Amino acid sequence: MYSEDSFFTLSTAGQTGLLLLSGVVAAATLYLTWRLTVRQHWSVRILIALSLFFAFEWLSPQIYYTYYIFLLEVPWQIVIQTPPTLSSLGKLLTFADNANLSHHSRGLLGVAMVIVALFNRQPGHPRSQPST
Repeated sequence: MYSEDSFFTLSTAGQTGLLLLSGVVAAATLYLTWRLTVRQHWSVRILIALSLFFAFEWLSPQIYYTYYIFLLEVPWQIVIQTPPTLSSLGKLLTFADNANLSHHSRGLLGVAMVIVALFNRQPGHPRSQPST
C-alpha cells in the first residue's frame, strides 16, 4: 500500500531521522493532550483534543519542512498555509483522505489524541465522568 510513498525515497538515515522526529512530535502532542485534558469534563476533553489536532495539522508542516532543510538542503521558507478545514480534519480522522503514509499517520495521531482525551479522567472527579 505504501510502496510508492515518498518516505521510501529517503536514505536510511533520512528515514530514521524522520521516524525519530515523528515519534518525538507525536509523543509531545499526546503528552500535551493528556496534560491539558486532565480534570476536565469529557466534552471539554474532546474539544481540547480536536483543537490540538487542528493546531498540529496547521503548524506541523513547518516542523517537517525544517527537517527537510537539513536533510535535502532546500531553501528556508515558511510553509504554513491557511488553517485546515473541518472537512479535511474529518477525512484524516476517518482515514478517508489519500491512502499514503503521511495521511494515515496523521489520522492515527488524531484518533490517539481523542482516545487519550476520552480516557484521561481523574478517578472520582465528578466533572470527568460521562453523564448517563
